[in-house]
Amino acid sequence: MVPEQSLRTFASTSSKMSTITGKTNLVGLLGQPVNHSLSPIMHNAAYEEMGLDWCYVAMACDSENLEKVTKALRILDCKGLNITIPHKQEVLKACNKLTEIANDIQAVNTLIPEKNNQWIGANTDVEGFLMPLKNHNLKDKSIVVMGSGGSARAAVMGLSTLSIKKVTIIGRNESSLNIFLKSFNSLFSKKNIPIESINNTKLNVSPYIEEADLIINTTPVGMNSINTKQENVPLGNSIWDCLSSKTILYDLIYTPRPTSWLKIGQQKNCLTIDGLDMLVEQGAFSIRLWSGFNDVPVQTMKSSAEKHLMV
Repeated sequence: MVPEQSLRTFASTSSKMSTITGKTNLVGLLGQPVNHSLSPIMHNAAYEEMGLDWCYVAMACDSENLEKVTKALRILDCKGLNITIPHKQEVLKACNKLTEIANDIQAVNTLIPEKNNQWIGANTDVEGFLMPLKNHNLKDKSIVVMGSGGSARAAVMGLSTLSIKKVTIIGRNESSLNIFLKSFNSLFSKKNIPIESINNTKLNVSPYIEEADLIINTTPVGMNSINTKQENVPLGNSIWDCLSSKTILYDLIYTPRPTSWLKIGQQKNCLTIDGLDMLVEQGAFSIRLWSGFNDVPVQTMKSSAEKHLMV
């Protein structure tokens, strides 16, 4: 049975796109939650402009059903899937092959159809993450990354391609931090870039916040539709009293826009970046992988997402 939320998303999206027929192909998003997602809006706008008879649907999927759902969608000849929180690492089990980047960071956000009802796991988050940073000089800068999940892995992989000074990973799960650090130690050692992890439940992270030139939030804290008893600001509000105006804040969340965390940064005259450009760029890369077409209307994708956010 298709989740009720997916039906609502489908209905609101399909009304704005070309007529769906018996020849229309399915593509979509798997995650939990997905009711906040702008992906159906921007993808369907792109398909219409490209003349692709595809329909992109956001589908809520719990972890225990992930394997069954991905198998079923492949059997149904789904033309491609994006994967979001919290499945970017768990979905590795559903892949017959991995691209080099996906294998290196052990996180997948894009599934590409393979023969014999199999999936190839890819990761377009790395390219998407780097795009908003391309005009910023991060040479010899100190970077703090909050979180140690699939999005953090993509961010850190992207950072490894820059001439930065050091990277500090902040999280609360000791086991996850250790696994994360082990995954990247070799890569960063080869590039002579120090990388360390800090458990914020055991150590004071204020000095790291204070000296950082760029701080990246890869956690879902502050996202619309996340029901949690925690504060809606990563690490809590008080820690950001020490934030310097020279620091760039990059939140991978794009709804609400701006997030409460980015509002704090704006009040302190920090340069802030939200996750919309990353979302658009990684989505465009996914479309290229699925369709084989390089000419994807990125600006149409972004403008359609921005219009929806203003509604």
